[in-house]
Amino acid sequence: MSNSNSTGKQDEVPQVIVIGTSAGGLHALRKLGSQLMEDFPVPILVVQHVAANASGDIILKQLSKLSKLTCKFAESGDSLKPGHLYLGPSDHHMMIQEDRKIIITKGAHENRYRPAIDPLFRSAAVAFGSGVTGIILTGYLDDGTAGMKVIKTCGGVCIVQDPMDADYPFMPQNVLNNVEVDHCVPLAEMGSLLYQVIGKERGKSKKVSHSILTETKIATRVLSDLSSVNELGDQVPFNCPGCGGVLWKVDSGDDARFRCHTGHAYTANALLTAQSEKIEETMWTALRMFEERKNLLTTIAKEKKGSIAESARQRAELSQVHIDRIRKILMSDDKG
Repeated sequence: MSNSNSTGKQDEVPQVIVIGTSAGGLHALRKLGSQLMEDFPVPILVVQHVAANASGDIILKQLSKLSKLTCKFAESGDSLKPGHLYLGPSDHHMMIQEDRKIIITKGAHENRYRPAIDPLFRSAAVAFGSGVTGIILTGYLDDGTAGMKVIKTCGGVCIVQDPMDADYPFMPQNVLNNVEVDHCVPLAEMGSLLYQVIGKERGKSKKVSHSILTETKIATRVLSDLSSVNELGDQVPFNCPGCGGVLWKVDSGDDARFRCHTGHAYTANALLTAQSEKIEETMWTALRMFEERKNLLTTIAKEKKGSIAESARQRAELSQVHIDRIRKILMSDDKG
């Protein structure tokens, strides 16, 4: 992409719009996309959380049907074109390189997702500086908040869907709680707002910090070493749910995030959710193994005699105690 935007004025800051959404995202993207004309002068990149085995075809078809924009799955090497909407493919991160071309990568999951929102937002801020407009729509948890902070730090514009207007208000509300956003509007007003935002002159881009550059390189798997992660924060006494490696704490307080040296990254909420999932998975495995053990001991008790049979019967009863305890935990509402 050249150093001028679609107006051809060389002194204007090149612009890009990046959008992140999760639960309820298809409805939100359809409503927003329908408000934008085919000659929209800025490229748009969208990350929608989807399962790794999902094709994303339904999302693309719906967007293409309702939007006048040219909608396509992003591919590595794509140049960013005005009037185009690039959708991140499932099970891959979509990012922007410093030459302002798209890169699709199999980097480690962030906040339990791939594609994740934060890698796209960070890379867009590095590549476009103050020319970035970041948008967070409906969704669970807090992916995108850290990325929005980077956009704000680099001088870009931050927009969130009004949580009262969102099918799932958690993602936009978390951004509001942690970032001084520029606009908070319902979807019905977002299209006209975007035309206003991209029409305003942008200030100079702010210097990108070393830590932001490092995290961006880690997400593209350019970096994956202990010294790089050591620069971002301090080790903490718990492990990465994704790979079992050591975690480093990045930032602190309400802004705390966690990274391992292979690239997995979590907000505090995402880490707690991932830990809970691992605990539940382990407990289901333990339940199966205790049930198999009880069945084997019951068989031995029936087939043997004397002390061997009695010992097997007692151990089977003890296994049933463990089974009942694990089932009670698994069936409770609190998995934490």
